[in-house]
Amino acid sequence: MSKDPAARPLYTWYGDDFTGSTDVLEALALHGVKAVLFTRTPDARALTAFSDCRAVGIAGESRSRSPHWMSRNLPAIFRTMRRLGAPVNHYKVCSTFDSSPRVGSIGRAMELGRAVFRSGTVPVVVGAPHLGRAMVFGNLFAEADGVWYRIDRHPTMRHHPVTPMNEADLRLHLARQTKLSMGLVDLTAFQSHTAQKQWQNEIDARAGAVVFDGFSDAMLKETARILWRCAAKRAVFAAGSSGLTHGLLHHWRSMGLIGAAQAPQPAPPIDRLLVLSGSCSPVTARQIRRAKQMGFAAWRLEGAAPWSAAAAKAHRALQSGSSVVLYTALGPQNQNEKYGEKFGAALGVLLRELVLATGVRRILIAGGDTATHSVKQLGLDALTFSAPLVAGVPLCRGHAASQLDGLELALKGGQIGPEDFFANVRDGRHT
Repeated sequence: MSKDPAARPLYTWYGDDFTGSTDVLEALALHGVKAVLFTRTPDARALTAFSDCRAVGIAGESRSRSPHWMSRNLPAIFRTMRRLGAPVNHYKVCSTFDSSPRVGSIGRAMELGRAVFRSGTVPVVVGAPHLGRAMVFGNLFAEADGVWYRIDRHPTMRHHPVTPMNEADLRLHLARQTKLSMGLVDLTAFQSHTAQKQWQNEIDARAGAVVFDGFSDAMLKETARILWRCAAKRAVFAAGSSGLTHGLLHHWRSMGLIGAAQAPQPAPPIDRLLVLSGSCSPVTARQIRRAKQMGFAAWRLEGAAPWSAAAAKAHRALQSGSSVVLYTALGPQNQNEKYGEKFGAALGVLLRELVLATGVRRILIAGGDTATHSVKQLGLDALTFSAPLVAGVPLCRGHAASQLDGLELALKGGQIGPEDFFANVRDGRHT
């Protein structure tokens, strides 16, 4: 990236998993901001190849990692982001904020980012109306099947096999993960137009982090205005969902920093799609069953790798022009060590072998951890936006110095998408 301030990116982000990282990539692209998402920390050569991008992301894996892993790995990543000179730097987390003191500690990541960026108080912006997430008096609510739940009563997130959400007040939730003191800019401050004053009061009180309420686009835009104003003095390091990204986009447009959004072109339909699912979500289970009804060939991956029998069946089906689903579960499972990093990597190896052997050019991966660990096995260097599919899950183009260059892929969180989603990805339908 150029040292010319005018050429510096507006924004950098590190996604704590791959699915959440592409959520931000989509938001930027749909608002006309050229962006790139690297699959690993980029070197100077990689950055030069995408020097025209106004936003730079790094897809990560800290959501499934320990605080010790974070301490060893995140500082170097944050230093790379800091060198790019963006006004706002975002530690992007899932809008359900699921994390714990031992796995995916958002609190520890905030401590590390705060130290690298020397940014003082860390804003925490989680509300994301476009995804059905709302923050009210510091408490997180999430929508499921048209019904709003406090996150600790959400039918899926309260039973998450690794990081169940049993506390809705994010100040208390974070207090289990960090010693940083917590503040709040609540909805009454937004209603009385004193959010800026409340934020400054928290800074003056030396709050380590401040949670912002947010359940509307207007609140997110005002939060973005406050943080952008701070960024004029020194770089802001923030934690939160893609709600922060959306707020910044609205504010940038109001300032004339970005132009009008262009309607994206839909993806062309293809004859066959390969789906790999490691998700235990009931939503994904319904999608798998529906895909079977719609003519997808499907096999469950039982036991440990290499799953030779299922792989052979999938190979034959793809070669004959059929779409294929390979899945590890149909709905909730008990927590099991086999569904960890090595398991995800083995799924990625299987995926790569099938793609190379059959020439399939579009794939869908369901499940955050599955996407994070399996995409690494594909050897892609970076992703860019290709087309919209459903909110939070874009179709991306892979960039690589191999025959997988140009591979199209969609990375789906377990809770995302309608029942017909697999067919929609194959057919390029935007819902």
